Amino acid sequence: MKKRLDAYPRIVVKIGSSLLVDSKKGALKRTWLESLADDVAELLEAGCEVVLVSSGAIALGRSVLGLPRGPLKLEEAQAAAATGQIALARAYAEALKARGINAGQILLTPTDTEERRRYLNARATIGTLLKLRAVPVVNENDTVATVEIRYGDNDRLAARVASMMGADCLVLLSDIDGLYTAPPADNPDAELIPVVPRITKEIEAMAGAAGSELSRGGMKTKIEAGKIAAGAGTTMVIASGKTLHPLATISAGGRATWFPAPGSPVTARKKWISGTLEPRGALHLDAGAVRALRAGKSLLPAGVKRVEGSFARGDAVAIYDADGHEIGRGLIEYDHDDAARIAGRNSKEIEAILGYSGRAEMIHRDDMALREGEAQ
Repeated sequence: MKKRLDAYPRIVVKIGSSLLVDSKKGALKRTWLESLADDVAELLEAGCEVVLVSSGAIALGRSVLGLPRGPLKLEEAQAAAATGQIALARAYAEALKARGINAGQILLTPTDTEERRRYLNARATIGTLLKLRAVPVVNENDTVATVEIRYGDNDRLAARVASMMGADCLVLLSDIDGLYTAPPADNPDAELIPVVPRITKEIEAMAGAAGSELSRGGMKTKIEAGKIAAGAGTTMVIASGKTLHPLATISAGGRATWFPAPGSPVTARKKWISGTLEPRGALHLDAGAVRALRAGKSLLPAGVKRVEGSFARGDAVAIYDADGHEIGRGLIEYDHDDAARIAGRNSKEIEAILGYSGRAEMIHRDDMALREGEAQ
């Protein structure tokens, strides 16, 4: 496990409301945000990709609208989010732009990371922003989420985003500097746990459920986020965000609790594709396409000889070689009918055939798991 953040190629950082918003004034803590932007700029300069998952929209919006402190009705919270999201996006855009960095706003609901078609769209958008060296700023879409479907806290949202994007490290910045053996506010003998190799029932029992005034999450939700991260092969760290330059502080050896991943994001994702998802169809390939896959390439339409089954974009399909042997599985980029129409054709012909500009790959290599013994 590496403890310098710049050792992780792709990092998701979650920022809690209490770090961004002054609870008494309802105003943005601009000095803190500027210091965070400095840290992000340093990570980008080191070659890292950074995704920010930020709370704060409702906290900012309720102040702008003059809503009272305390619990809000659902429609009040949604109105506050609608107002606060504008202010929050502008603040991030301005802070990052001052350092030569572009920002992109992404609003997600649970469906966007759980329904495969929308999952692929969200991942593609965030992935494109990262390729363009922009910083995606993600928040739960509180303007449309309801009590029944909302994530309920941005710790788990951040973990879902980290899983979706194959992040190497998830940073949860909070008003506490890690997991303690007991709630430190109640027990002066509580000790910080620097490393949690595995989340056990004992670890879960140490997590309290209460959050701060502006936060829906607590240590309990952070431990739940840790489970999601571990399953995705993502290392997680819980650290205090109260200090300026919180990310640089972590890299300098600041107090924190680390949850090392049992494997890598790539390994975890391929295991999920190959062993968990039930194939909804099949693709039969020519010998050239099989060689390309074994060399680590994506599957292009030109190498597909036949399409079978009934599947939608984002479903898992089995991949067969010319002799009928299954060589792997993957998440397909096209519905069955469109896949059948472009099978055997050059990717440059896709728009003319389908009437829209689809993806060049039938299955991207990141969404493919070849059987053991096959090259990846």
